Amino acid sequence: MSAGDTIFALSSGQPPAAIGIIRISGPKASNALQALSGSLPEVRRPRLAKLTDPVSKQPLDTALVLWFPGPNSASGEDLAEIHCHGGRAVVRALESALDNMDGLRQAEPGEFTRRAFTHGRMDLAEAEGLSDLLFAETELQRRSAIQAAGGTLSRKVEDWQSAILRLSAMVEAELDFSDEDDVTPAQLEVVQSSVADLAQEMNNILVRPRAEKLREGVRVVLGGPPNSGKSTLLNALVEREAAIVSAIAGTTRDVIEVPIAIKGIPFLFIDTAGIRDEGAEEIERIGIDRARAQFDMADIILWLGPEGEGPDSLKLVEIASRQDHPEYQPKSPTVLSVSPLAGPGMDELVALLVERAKEIVPRGDEISVNKRQADHLAEAQVSLDQIPEVQDYLIIAEQLRLARAALDALTGRASTEDMLDGLFGKFCIGK
Repeated sequence: MSAGDTIFALSSGQPPAAIGIIRISGPKASNALQALSGSLPEVRRPRLAKLTDPVSKQPLDTALVLWFPGPNSASGEDLAEIHCHGGRAVVRALESALDNMDGLRQAEPGEFTRRAFTHGRMDLAEAEGLSDLLFAETELQRRSAIQAAGGTLSRKVEDWQSAILRLSAMVEAELDFSDEDDVTPAQLEVVQSSVADLAQEMNNILVRPRAEKLREGVRVVLGGPPNSGKSTLLNALVEREAAIVSAIAGTTRDVIEVPIAIKGIPFLFIDTAGIRDEGAEEIERIGIDRARAQFDMADIILWLGPEGEGPDSLKLVEIASRQDHPEYQPKSPTVLSVSPLAGPGMDELVALLVERAKEIVPRGDEISVNKRQADHLAEAQVSLDQIPEVQDYLIIAEQLRLARAALDALTGRASTEDMLDGLFGKFCIGK
């Protein structure tokens, strides 16, 4: 794979569809479009054209063609688009004609976006936001991803970089020209005060929930002894028969995961094997061990067992799941009483889950960072935090340089090929 190749791919949904969009990007994009349509259209103006196979001279389709010369294109290089009919045969014929042209090849997954990154049309934080947007399934995921893809985090990082660069210039002036009358010496307290403000801004973002939680969903683990109603409650929460319900103890032997969105928030509900110390055979004991492991990974634990016997955790919500049976009425007012089959108490439980989840997932209207971004942002903050403790301008200059380097790594100005391969490889072929 070479960055100098000309690539093509279907960038719209898989056929059959009303319209298919084929993108061609690279130095031979104009030649390819001319070979198919006879001539290039005006820049950024669609033109209806009859497409012909340049080898067989057979007509392929009548389509809209567009031409975007680089660097002002989506990929940052010469880019052509063909908006054809979206039938399988039409798309296949056009792809075959392009594949037969000298110097053209099918794009790898994410290669268009990677070229946009390489040519400076987007930075790494925006590319990660676009990746999240492609996989978004809930409204909250969409709102958060659209901010990242639109450059909200990138613009904030640019502001920090500019501020740090100004401070670096002040410090360098103090180091190099403090003995000259025409240069205003940098005031140490001004630098340290400004640095403290920047570090606090970074910390305000670092303490927010991580962006990964939106992709993974809030982990809600249902736990309790056998026949406590875990599977029944799971089915009621996800509104389908996701787990087998039986009066036989030990029916659920493995972890059952069910993703679902509630009020736009992604959840992952996890049913587990019933917890008991006696009477479990070998396979069931493995399931019990897995259930206990799930408690450690949970964001919220719904405990359907005896009051006070659940895992010792702030994540715990005690549930009495048989409200319709008087003998199962909870003794403590902190225990939520529900009846999954009859319905009472379920609205209150869902409301509680949503309220707890809002403290676990990022808000869609504010900047959140993923683990990679948070690691680099924390490096920048640590470097800035050193500055108020020192009086040596040489040390201050070095810490400012380290902070700038960490922010450059966050946006991808300093990066490794393996990390880029991992990110862009998750995209679809035409992105």
